[in-house]
Amino acid sequence: MSWIASLPCTRDEAEALSGEIPELDARPDAPVVVTREINEGKGLWQLDAYMDDKPDAALLALIQSLVPSAKGRKPIVELLPEEDWVTLSQQGLEPVEAGRFFVHTSSYAGAVPEGSTSFLIDASQAFGTGGHDTTAGCLAMLDRLARRGGAPRNIADIGTGTGLLAFAALALWPRARAIASDIDPASIAVTRGNAAVNHVPLGRCGGKLALAVAPGTDHPAIRHRAPYDLVIANILAGPLITLAPDIAAATAPGGHLILAGLITRQMDDVLAAYRAHGFRPLARGGTDDWPCLMLVKRRRHGYRRKERALHRANPADASFGSW
Repeated sequence: MSWIASLPCTRDEAEALSGEIPELDARPDAPVVVTREINEGKGLWQLDAYMDDKPDAALLALIQSLVPSAKGRKPIVELLPEEDWVTLSQQGLEPVEAGRFFVHTSSYAGAVPEGSTSFLIDASQAFGTGGHDTTAGCLAMLDRLARRGGAPRNIADIGTGTGLLAFAALALWPRARAIASDIDPASIAVTRGNAAVNHVPLGRCGGKLALAVAPGTDHPAIRHRAPYDLVIANILAGPLITLAPDIAAATAPGGHLILAGLITRQMDDVLAAYRAHGFRPLARGGTDDWPCLMLVKRRRHGYRRKERALHRANPADASFGSW
């Protein structure tokens, strides 16, 4: 038996809820929150909270507090029929098409274009963080790097979420060493399952994906494999800025960095944080609202002391994870 509570919301509120929601995550009965645009022409958005038990007044009040624009509106609470509510929550989730990649849920398993590199990623505990625009932006940027002749041999996906971007990188460069990390153990469990579904081999050697539960780059396996000639981080602007020293220390001179999860008004702050650690912008992709950035770490000549990662990542502010 499952329940859903729905409220109207604004686009800004929907974007703000695309990552972790500490107010809800602290509760043992935390619902899964999905936001969606229900009328593109009118710009109408809706918050749907899925939960196992009928929500009490306190939980409904907490859900309502997430969308100030709905103040005074009574949430619509309904008992769902005996169906898989996870599947219900993703019925409107259309595939992501970017470059050669086609990412889809089970609902679109029969719609894979011929010749595409496809991945099946169903809804899960780690699903949805980062949003479709950031996912498509990162996939397109990876495709762009490959078409420009990029050939990374050592890859790190920081805040992997469901493992998708790491899978895509290995599809492009199948001989590379790759590691995917996330602060959330559930995300790594989900990534492990998704790797099996998509026939991505797990392991420590070239052509296989290693996994690590870690805040940012703070893990022995991540440090041991550094420096990386490609780092991917599709998280949020705050953690991206916090992690700039650590990511810089883990990136090889001349290495590429793909950043996403930020919105346009945050782009200058994120760029400033990475410029201060030796990166320069190389390309911008994504959408007007959700940019995706490709940076390159400047090569330095002459003697330079070895950098050490500072590991400033704080679980309290690290909403890591991609689609």
